[in-house]
Amino acid sequence: MAELTLPPNSKVNKGKTFKAPEGTKRIRKFNVYRWDPESLDEKGKPKNPRLDTYEVDMDNCAPMVLDALIKIKDEVDSTLTFRRSCREGICGSCAMNIDGTNTLACIKPIEDVKGDVSIYPLPHMKVVKDLVPDLTHFYAQYESIKPWLQTVTPQPASSERLQSPEDRAKLDGLYECILCACCSTSCPSYWWNSDRYLGPAVLLHAYRWIIDSRDEMTGERLDNLEDPFRLYRCHTIMNCAKTCPKGLNPAKAIAEIKKLMVKRAV
Repeated sequence: MAELTLPPNSKVNKGKTFKAPEGTKRIRKFNVYRWDPESLDEKGKPKNPRLDTYEVDMDNCAPMVLDALIKIKDEVDSTLTFRRSCREGICGSCAMNIDGTNTLACIKPIEDVKGDVSIYPLPHMKVVKDLVPDLTHFYAQYESIKPWLQTVTPQPASSERLQSPEDRAKLDGLYECILCACCSTSCPSYWWNSDRYLGPAVLLHAYRWIIDSRDEMTGERLDNLEDPFRLYRCHTIMNCAKTCPKGLNPAKAIAEIKKLMVKRAV
């Protein structure tokens, strides 16, 4: 399982077990990470994280892991906290570590997991509560690359800024990123250097704007990445491509940025 940042201590206690109703025939166990900053011990400090076990009746549960979490929250334990929105693999809200892999709970079939289903928040992120990571720093890094079209020339009065089908095709495999942070939180370089290394997701988006034929700030964008840490902490481990729930390849995008850096230096 990928390493986690577990506030406030590294120890995870065994929590409660919530049994399925008597007579349930088809049961799956879900071991869910729980941590509440407002739950204090006798010394007034937040209690250690724990793993609660929920037995779920699979004859009355939809097929995805998110469906089971919603069922648990609605019918068993309303205190369980997680993010979710679209339920279609589009918004990225329900990113979490399931069965040792970062993915989206809404598109992760329960039947793909053998044995008990273990669910943790994304690795190496501060935890707000239960399965909710703090993405404040991640979004600040995204903002730092200025992820919008930057131009100098005025927009044509009679049309939008157009590009050829060939130039538009260059953005395929990039624009689909939903910023779920699965890739960045699976990257060991990001674990250890997230204060300076931008990480796979942000760099993929940086490349998307660098190669957009309509953008006129390519040089400035490359200057922004010319740093020993912001770009070059990538060691092509490929965890990012392996875990991406959208099937994208951030490592390739990072390699392409590095190639552009070399061409510019020659």
